[in-house]
Amino acid sequence: MISLNRASFVSNSSSYSSISRSFSHSQRKGPATLVVAAAGSSGRAVDRNGSVLVETSSTTKERKESSVLEMDAKTTVGGGVEDVYGEDSATEDQLVTPWTVSVASGYTLLRNPHHNKGLAFNEYERDAHYLRGLLPPSVVDQELQVKKMMHNLRQYDIPLHRYIAMMDLQEMNEKLFYKLLIDNVEELLPIVYTPTVGEACQKYGSIFRRPQGLFISLKEKGKIREVLKNWPERRIQVIVVTDGERILGLGDLGCQGMGIPVGKLSLYTALGGLRPSACLPVTIDVGTNNEKLLNDEFYIGLRQRRATGREYAELLHEFMCAVKQNYGEKVLIQFEDFANHNAFDLLAKYSNTHLVFNDDIQGTASVVLAGLIASLKLVGGTLTEHTFLFLGAGEAGTGIAELIALEISKQTKAPLEETRKKIWLVDSKGLIVSSRKESLQHFKQPWAHEHEPIKELVDAVKAIKPTVLIGSSGAGRTFTKEVVEAMASFNEKPVILALSNPTSQSECTAKEAYTWTRGRCIFASGSPFDPVEYDGKFFVPGQANNAYIFPGFGLGLIISGAIRVHDDMLLAASEALASQVTQENFDKGLIYPPFANIRKISACIAANVAAKAYELGLATRLPQPEDLERYAESCMYSPAYRSYR
Repeated sequence: MISLNRASFVSNSSSYSSISRSFSHSQRKGPATLVVAAAGSSGRAVDRNGSVLVETSSTTKERKESSVLEMDAKTTVGGGVEDVYGEDSATEDQLVTPWTVSVASGYTLLRNPHHNKGLAFNEYERDAHYLRGLLPPSVVDQELQVKKMMHNLRQYDIPLHRYIAMMDLQEMNEKLFYKLLIDNVEELLPIVYTPTVGEACQKYGSIFRRPQGLFISLKEKGKIREVLKNWPERRIQVIVVTDGERILGLGDLGCQGMGIPVGKLSLYTALGGLRPSACLPVTIDVGTNNEKLLNDEFYIGLRQRRATGREYAELLHEFMCAVKQNYGEKVLIQFEDFANHNAFDLLAKYSNTHLVFNDDIQGTASVVLAGLIASLKLVGGTLTEHTFLFLGAGEAGTGIAELIALEISKQTKAPLEETRKKIWLVDSKGLIVSSRKESLQHFKQPWAHEHEPIKELVDAVKAIKPTVLIGSSGAGRTFTKEVVEAMASFNEKPVILALSNPTSQSECTAKEAYTWTRGRCIFASGSPFDPVEYDGKFFVPGQANNAYIFPGFGLGLIISGAIRVHDDMLLAASEALASQVTQENFDKGLIYPPFANIRKISACIAANVAAKAYELGLATRLPQPEDLERYAESCMYSPAYRSYR
């Protein structure tokens, strides 16, 4: 395979410095590298990975002398978001060359998702790349293709069928897939992400067609670094990895949890602007304890009980070390849907040695905190004046609670131990109190306060009298009518967040919350609900979706060259998201902005996160751009078609 480095074939000059080709297997076994120097070559060296380096000597000189602050406003790459195909280093009006192993043409070009444009190939391109006869004579633009695809998708009544159609499109025409998703994000987000992705994971063995990421199982133990080299891209900047043990609220789905990393990274590109070639989905397959899957003839993973203890830890450690060796210090590793007993341990173990982020613990916390900060405009007061009660004390619940306590501590300068006392948690055994401390898991112990034991949630609500009720239990319909009415009995505007995914696991529906509080509550959920009419008024429920946070958060880490994640970055992301809620949104009872503006929101979050990285001394990309938000926008991937020479 050939990879392109920097600006490949972006000028009309016919004098190139040098071309180096090296196939991936040759890279591993020996220096089998072919170097071809053009006449008048400047003798530019080849990079260690055998990438094709194509630059004129004048371009090379200009690059060495320029900084990130002098980037051409027309370009759409920067901040370390590697332009491996060379196309976005060019301005929009320059021509690019569609490289694969050789210049892609004919049938091969139509089967290459990175370069394929379908009927959008113009007359010149059809002649130049041997496409005559392989396409109907009609030439259409990308906008018409988007319109056609949306028309086709809307013909499907079953969301899973739409999901499959979207995945097929991603494998055929990458740019059209992302253009479609960006332009119709509010309609398609529930298809490529929660709730539909949950069903896709449950049925992944039946709908699996082509690999969309790397599967690393116990069979690969001892050779994970070699397995990583099998992935065709070399400039990886973000990895989303799961072991499939706790997929959404659906439990252990084993190897079939791959749908989660694939979906998350699609959103990294569509919402946060990261280049698709810089994203790598990974599933760590250590078996499954799901008997139904083990007995399913279509199951695609290891047919054994889950590995635990030392065997599990050694495999994960080998993976983490291999990633750092292959992709460097600044690759972001996002842990996704690990069970509680592993999630906290992995985050604690690697947060000081790797750039790691757990979306279930940290991403959920950041998006919920943003909603709470915004809700103060509707309910009044400050965070420290409110009392919080959680149903659920796992990754999400304790993660949210800790970030709320950190924000209150930041605002009041009070010790963290003191600010935690405003926050109460209920788990499967009841209210977490000090008398239970000895039997609690370590991540629950900070929330064990002095109080008499209480078993039922409704009794805890009546005793604690919270102003904010947050559900992260993964147990559907647990915010009963009695619980919600109790919240409304002592709060003029109770804040109710039913965060569990997918929709079937939500603690209550939007309609139930608005009806039982007589239209007085401030409501948001993890999965989307339709608008609700009550007493002649229309209420638009907000969605506390992690997709608000992690794409912009990741972009901020990358454009700053951050080497570690710090809690203050999460607070910065929350504050940035809360600032994007307008008065028009508040008038509708919303505490989150509409997803239609998500790329602008992501750029704002990225700028805040990057600024905090520079402030903390964790950024390596110097000098710091003066306008970080504009810089973040300039780094975003564009799915617009490019013209081929």
